[in-house]
Amino acid sequence: MTELKKGSRITGSEREKLASDLRKKYEEGSSIRVLAESHGRSYGFVHRILSESGTTLRGRGGATRGSKKSA
Repeated sequence: MTELKKGSRITGSEREKLASDLRKKYEEGSSIRVLAESHGRSYGFVHRILSESGTTLRGRGGATRGSKKSA
């Protein structure tokens, strides 16, 4: 992929190609934060691109809130 300047505007076919690349990597298991860092973009930018491309975003990880079940 061509190197993008940080903060540069991405439009048209270049944006579609980036969206496709990000979507593929996200669906293979990469996190939004990892993708953002590796592409020199913000978390919000990557999240927006994935949403625009129709990607089903994963829920947040970690423990769920609620009462602890006793055995």
